[in-house]
Amino acid sequence: MIPIRKFALAGIFGSAFALPAQAQTTLTFSTWVPQPHSLSIWQANWASEVEKATSGRLKFNYLPKHPSAPPGTFDAVRDGLMDMSYVTASYTPARHALPAIAELPGAGATAEINSVAFSRIHWKHFHKVGEYNGVKLLAVFTHGPGHMFNTKRPINSLADLKGMKIRTGGGIAEKFGNLLGASAFVKPAPESYELLSAGVADGVFFPLESVVSFKLDKILKHATIFPGGFYSSSFGFFMNQDKWNKLSKQDQDIIEKLGGEAAARSNGKSWDAADKAGLEALKTAAVKIDAAPAAFVKEVMANAKQLDDEWIKGANAKGVDGAKVLAEFRAELQKVAAGK
Repeated sequence: MIPIRKFALAGIFGSAFALPAQAQTTLTFSTWVPQPHSLSIWQANWASEVEKATSGRLKFNYLPKHPSAPPGTFDAVRDGLMDMSYVTASYTPARHALPAIAELPGAGATAEINSVAFSRIHWKHFHKVGEYNGVKLLAVFTHGPGHMFNTKRPINSLADLKGMKIRTGGGIAEKFGNLLGASAFVKPAPESYELLSAGVADGVFFPLESVVSFKLDKILKHATIFPGGFYSSSFGFFMNQDKWNKLSKQDQDIIEKLGGEAAARSNGKSWDAADKAGLEALKTAAVKIDAAPAAFVKEVMANAKQLDDEWIKGANAKGVDGAKVLAEFRAELQKVAAGK
């Protein structure tokens, strides 16, 4: 992982500077989750790959503090507060509506499957719509299947869930929580421990890894594991457009080779490994882990049809054939799961 470095104000804005040996550009990047989090580690490792592939022409400074609230990350990169970062599309649902396809319930069994399938669909159908205009989009991906964790009781039916206060990241997770009878609300992931400990939230929607990253295994009592996830969260990984435009064609080509589907796959693999470690940590913490019963799965997925219909309607309004693309995405999930 790239160590945090001290840097001058010029470095914050990613200014290029010359060295005797070669022209070198320094880019700043930032993370709004803890540095031990899978996302932070992956982003730092990705930056290291770029440094190596460009023979040091590109260098990266890891900012010690994210310069905006998490939902403001897109604007912060666009406006040059840092040169590169990522954010979940569910924090900005009015701007980034199409990525919700990868957040629908019962999707990929792993982050890698969901991320690669989503990446293929995005670059084929969504990118031209322009939801990421204003920044240079490098990759899209998702976290692993999102499950339900709480401090109160086992959740094995919709009746068990009714009225429970559930923190979500917004988007599909919030909509679906409320549709299933919970009282779902939106708060950034890093606030989850405080919300649970203060009783503001009874539970959270998260992938397995994030529960441990935010130290929630120390306070949670119950976990409900849902096949393919109650939801997922889709992410965009992007760069300041002006800074991108100033890079050489050679370095742009290297970044794009390491972006796209390659980044989606590597991020998915990283998150899946962290999810496995997260599951073991929950077991160690004696959190009661239940697989969602078949009858509960049937109840949940019957309600999920409403989310499909809403996504299709929204996609159609943006000029995308929603029903066709959703069917293609689900076929792509099966292809990726089969190793294709």
